[in-house]
Amino acid sequence: MREAWRWFGPDAGVPLDAVRQAGATDSVSALHEVPIGRAWTKAEVATRKAMIEDTPSDRSPLVWSVVESIPVPDAVKRHGGEAKAEIEAWIASMEAVAANGIHIIWFNFMPLVDWTRTDLDY
Repeated sequence: MREAWRWFGPDAGVPLDAVRQAGATDSVSALHEVPIGRAWTKAEVATRKAMIEDTPSDRSPLVWSVVESIPVPDAVKRHGGEAKAEIEAWIASMEAVAANGIHIIWFNFMPLVDWTRTDLDY
């Protein structure tokens, strides 16, 4: 078993050194800056992977081993007009992730936005 921590990227305010210090060996991350429905490129995935895995020699290494998530566009969920093109973009994103050696992808297939889990009527 490997300890993996969710990392929301360089703009999230949590440095990778904090993840390392907590004892994680793996990172769970995504390309949140890529608009939903646009394919992730191999270069974009490689850049994020290098950011996570290029570890200074005096620190514990991290591996980007899990992607969460490649968002599923609403048109796909509703089988709307752009569904076919967005499915193709989603497949291209999976191929870009796999080409960079990441073989675990999980996602939330929710009818609303990716992170809606609680009552929003506060």
